[in-house]
Amino acid sequence: MKKILVSIVDDDRFCRESTCRLLRSLGYKADSFSSAAEFLASPRLAETACLIADIQMPAMTGLELHRQLVDTGNAIPTILVTAFPNDVDRTSALNDGVLCYLRKPVEDEQFTQCLREAFRSADSAEEEP
Repeated sequence: MKKILVSIVDDDRFCRESTCRLLRSLGYKADSFSSAAEFLASPRLAETACLIADIQMPAMTGLELHRQLVDTGNAIPTILVTAFPNDVDRTSALNDGVLCYLRKPVEDEQFTQCLREAFRSADSAEEEP
């Protein structure tokens, strides 16, 4: 079964809802979660083809969520977004295999390019034995 779901994890309700609306307007199936723990406990984890996570969240950051998914064998192409970008987080994220590190508010064209890259990554991962 081909994974087509984009999951959004952001503690800011406005950002979550606007990202969901944007994804749906682009033709993607989207679901949103208010915390990393909520996403990790969700049955939607297995069908998620792309994860969009805020970096600055209480309890578990977007980068920590990405690392936990990789460490548990559940690597998902990940796009991290932040209102407070810095070079240390950006370098750490990209070195850990995050596809894109974007500044809020995210530019639509850049966002769409990252999504295409994420789905290419998800497709190639499914083809591996």
